[in-house]
Amino acid sequence: MVQLAIAVLVVIAGSAFCSGSETALLSLSLVKVRQLAQSRKPQALALLAIREKVSRPIASIVILNNIFNIVGSIVIGRLAAEKLGNAWLGVFSGALTFLIIVFAEIVPKTLGERYAEAVSLAIAIPITGLTWLLTPLVLLLELVTAPLVQGAQAPTTNEAEIKLLARIGYQEGLIEDDEAAMIQRIFRLNDVTAGDLMTPRVALTYLRGAKTLGEVKDKVIGSQHSRIVVVAESIDKVVGVALRAELLTALIQDKDASKLADLVRPVQFVPDTQRADVLLKTFREAREHLMVVVDEYGGVSGVVTLEDVVEELTGEIVDETDRNVDLQALARLRRKRLLRDRGFDAQR
Repeated sequence: MVQLAIAVLVVIAGSAFCSGSETALLSLSLVKVRQLAQSRKPQALALLAIREKVSRPIASIVILNNIFNIVGSIVIGRLAAEKLGNAWLGVFSGALTFLIIVFAEIVPKTLGERYAEAVSLAIAIPITGLTWLLTPLVLLLELVTAPLVQGAQAPTTNEAEIKLLARIGYQEGLIEDDEAAMIQRIFRLNDVTAGDLMTPRVALTYLRGAKTLGEVKDKVIGSQHSRIVVVAESIDKVVGVALRAELLTALIQDKDASKLADLVRPVQFVPDTQRADVLLKTFREAREHLMVVVDEYGGVSGVVTLEDVVEELTGEIVDETDRNVDLQALARLRRKRLLRDRGFDAQR
């Protein structure tokens, strides 16, 4: 009877180890494993190697599990027949099946999923050794199953999952509300365009390049903008952008007779369809703060600034010189008034 009891315990314990190990390894995400591997601990590095090519370790665990189940069943059946006789063999088989389901499957898999990180780190090195030991059998299984499992590997994560993790992290108190909100906004950068962020042309402040600095003195002094667009004969003929600080300096230096066109800097043009993430990169590479947005026909749609893009990440930025917080709302109001003055129904 002692031999039978020992055989039953070995089979249940071995099968439980395999079931719990498999569940723990598959429950732990690759992203989490890579995070653990940054500690450079041997267990974490071994776990990373396992998760990056998890098919071989899982095959090794399956082989070991079947060895316990098949060989163990044969040994236990022989011992049970000798010790209990045929009369009690059916009862013993039913009891053994129950014990295996509960203690070799349900309980270890539940614990393996619940404590996936701790279990995975604990078994990483033993499973690595087991995989090396069973390499010939694993290679044979890979050869047989290769036609059935070939295909593109799914990505580790995606945008929707990261957004969901950010919300869950905020709900569980792991990250702050402003951090969660910024993570959500980051993914909006490739969903909005320069046309969505720009200050429309109807709300655009500009000066004509043919005028002298003295003629626009009051406008320069009263402007709330640090950069002012300079145009030729129409707003669709932008010649550059003038820095308000440089214009004020020129006024102090009595350069009132200077043409505005001679005081401008080159300006960069971007299409209104350019995504905000690309636009941000363009601002950084060009080391510019303002760009002119053009439509598909080359006409000026408005201007977009580095601040407009950054506000997609941080929310509205308002300083003490801002008179109108939402220039796009101001543009819509001006368009409504313009249509009304012309006799059109603004609601059309």
